[in-house]
Amino acid sequence: MSTEPAGEATSLLDTLRVGVVMLDGHGTVLVWSPTTQEILGWSAEDTVGRSIEDFVESDEAERRARRNSLGRTGSWQGILHVRHRAGNVVEVEGRGSMLRDTEQRPFVLASIMETSRLRAVEHDLAVLDALFASSPLGIAVFDTERRFVRFNDALVRLNNATRAELIGHTVADLLPAAMAEEVLQIQSRVLETGRSVVDLVTTAPDGRGARSLSYARITDRSGTVRGVSCTVMDITERLEALNKAEAARQRLALLDEVGVALGNLLDVHAIAQALAEVLVPRFAGYAGIMLRDEVAVGGELPEPVIPVGTPLRLFGFAARESGEQVERLLRLGSEIRYERESLLGRALDSGMPQLAGTPEEILRATRSGDPRVEAGFELGVHSLMAVPLRARGTVLGLLLVSRAQGDEPYGDDDRALATEVADRSGTFLDNARLYAREREGALMLQRSLLPQRIPEPPGVDLAYRYVPGSSGTEVGGDWFDVIPLPGGRVAFVVGDVMGHGLHAAVTMGRLRTAVRTLAGLDLPPDELLARVSTVGDDLSHGPDDPLMATCLYAVFEPAPTSAGSRCGVLTMASAGHVPPLLVTREGESGCRVRPVDVPSGVPLGVVGPEPDQEYPLTETEVEEGSILVLYTDGLVESRGEDITEGIDRVCALLAGPGSRRSAPGDGCTWNGAAAYVSAGPVGATGCGGLENSCDLLIDSLRGQGSGTPGRSGTGDDVALLMARLGGLPGHTAASWSFTPGSYAVRRAREAVRKTLREWRLSDLEDTCVLLVSELVTNALRYAHGPVGVRVVRDIGRDPAGPGGVLIVEVSDLLPEPPRERVVTEEQEGGRGIQMVASEARRWGTRHGPEGKTVWFELPLP
Repeated sequence: MSTEPAGEATSLLDTLRVGVVMLDGHGTVLVWSPTTQEILGWSAEDTVGRSIEDFVESDEAERRARRNSLGRTGSWQGILHVRHRAGNVVEVEGRGSMLRDTEQRPFVLASIMETSRLRAVEHDLAVLDALFASSPLGIAVFDTERRFVRFNDALVRLNNATRAELIGHTVADLLPAAMAEEVLQIQSRVLETGRSVVDLVTTAPDGRGARSLSYARITDRSGTVRGVSCTVMDITERLEALNKAEAARQRLALLDEVGVALGNLLDVHAIAQALAEVLVPRFAGYAGIMLRDEVAVGGELPEPVIPVGTPLRLFGFAARESGEQVERLLRLGSEIRYERESLLGRALDSGMPQLAGTPEEILRATRSGDPRVEAGFELGVHSLMAVPLRARGTVLGLLLVSRAQGDEPYGDDDRALATEVADRSGTFLDNARLYAREREGALMLQRSLLPQRIPEPPGVDLAYRYVPGSSGTEVGGDWFDVIPLPGGRVAFVVGDVMGHGLHAAVTMGRLRTAVRTLAGLDLPPDELLARVSTVGDDLSHGPDDPLMATCLYAVFEPAPTSAGSRCGVLTMASAGHVPPLLVTREGESGCRVRPVDVPSGVPLGVVGPEPDQEYPLTETEVEEGSILVLYTDGLVESRGEDITEGIDRVCALLAGPGSRRSAPGDGCTWNGAAAYVSAGPVGATGCGGLENSCDLLIDSLRGQGSGTPGRSGTGDDVALLMARLGGLPGHTAASWSFTPGSYAVRRAREAVRKTLREWRLSDLEDTCVLLVSELVTNALRYAHGPVGVRVVRDIGRDPAGPGGVLIVEVSDLLPEPPRERVVTEEQEGGRGIQMVASEARRWGTRHGPEGKTVWFELPLP
């Protein structure tokens, strides 16, 4: 007996594998089919002539039940457990029928199927039936002639058809001709290529609503193409929701653009013009801002509502088109008079926006015979809206917007958006009026909050500038700071509070105080910015005027000059601030300036999805004589220019007229005005070159439009700090590392004692050695790892600050800081820290990437 080699199933019978067995009336096997052999492993030679019960595992009751069913009804069906030739038991579902030949001799014809395969097929069919019955999507199956062969009720409902209209028909009998032709082409392409079409958006057959169609080719197990499937989804509500969301996004984007355009302006004329330009052409074809004269001159506004007859003046306008008619309609500075019952009069009298959508209403916009109205008709204006500009309950003027032919008329959503724009703009306009009055007091306050003196850290030369903005008031929120830290390190800070005025200046002072206070804890830059961010709510003026500030905090840790060309390490973190610039040597006499890639965290005061904001650290090794340039965005921002172009421009200015413009990320070759950087070690040329470079940058700002000496031409104030970095002189710092052992403490004492004698600081020898001994002992007792000791002599170059100090640092791998506690006579632990606290002028702990550092200061004799 031969069987076909196993292969892929080509029909359902191949999948199920139905075996046939013929038995005589006594249960003896007469016929054993090849499929039965495939299922059970026994061949016909093994089974023919033997009783079927030799292969079936069952008890006497089960055998008797089978015989009784065959004798009584002539049939039997049920589950059998049959031994496989390999020794295992195979569960099959069997069906038997009683047959008789011409001589009435009984025979049994039985068929068996593996229950595992049968259940899988039954499960697949049940899933398919359930999918067609319960799916909310319309599902259809087409044959190769693209005719409906199966579909569900959802598809019938979506097409508003009957089953008779679908079965056996194509979409040509159901859909409009153009739509049907497109669908038929898609079906043909899918049948031919096998490439599915997913989420094809089209309109509904009746033209109301939208549908999403997906097509896929159907093939059987042998690869024969049987047809094409289709799923139809009603996406009308989804598209409507998307359209509403897009409209809402556009409204929010417009409001955001208004805020951005007006946020840094403090002049009434500039605000009015900027507002008109933002609205055209996005929201209006023509826009005009009409204000009371008192607003421009900073006068009082005693009446909440403008009295009837009070003239308004056009302070800003923008138009989609230009020409004589536009000039006649919108002329800056022109006086506009109106009647009480006019569109403008009703808007001012009621304080509510007014719409005009008919020619009669537009004719009554101002007053009878107004040439502006006639010019508007000639320009095709068909929809007009007047919205009061209010601030703090007082009407300042009107925002007048119109749409011409080709644009949809204004509706209720447009009215709500225009009201929101007018309210926000009114606040900006009133602020501009008040800023002129606040200028003198605010300027005095702001200058008092900036650093009055700058320390002179060892190994660092500094130059700095602060330039007020050129807008309506000189008060801004930019600041810089230089903070000496223990161990000869120094922190450089630059920040920018968004906005101007008293609040920005006060917030700047409070932020600067917060940064200086936290810097006294010797926190790493990322942790310091995170802590400053958490107090943003406390620094905010109110819920409607929250804090928003950027800040860059950099810590420079100088290394002894004996370390070679490397003079120290810069560790930086940024809260949304512009990147710093770093000037390094390149070759014998050239240098290069490049932006430092500092990952930017969120600005201070921005509430993110998580309560704790992250500010990634950037660590950069710097060479001797490198220059760090910190600045605020007023130095690199210019209207119509990308901020990266502004950074490149600053690089080119510092490099001098003969330099090339850098490629992105490449920096600029330093071969011009600042060639002094490569002249020698720090201190050889002083900081005169830094001062010249500061002046060069500030002079370039004045050339961008400011006609006022000492003020920025960008409209924003500028803080600039340049630091030329150098290492500590070899005679001012020393460091060691000691491995755990019985002599580690003694070696530490000897090394510190020897260094102090070389520095002629014998007066501090006993106290310093004692405290070092205590700290090293604690580190070895609890950390169980190497211990680092560093001694720095700070000569105190700041004449207004404290005298020089000796700084001693002990580092270990244990992250937990020591705590000072009250020690009784019975306790042994805790005396070392208590001794450090009592003998040192100051002491503290800072955390590093690995472990901690405990430091203390002793005043120099």
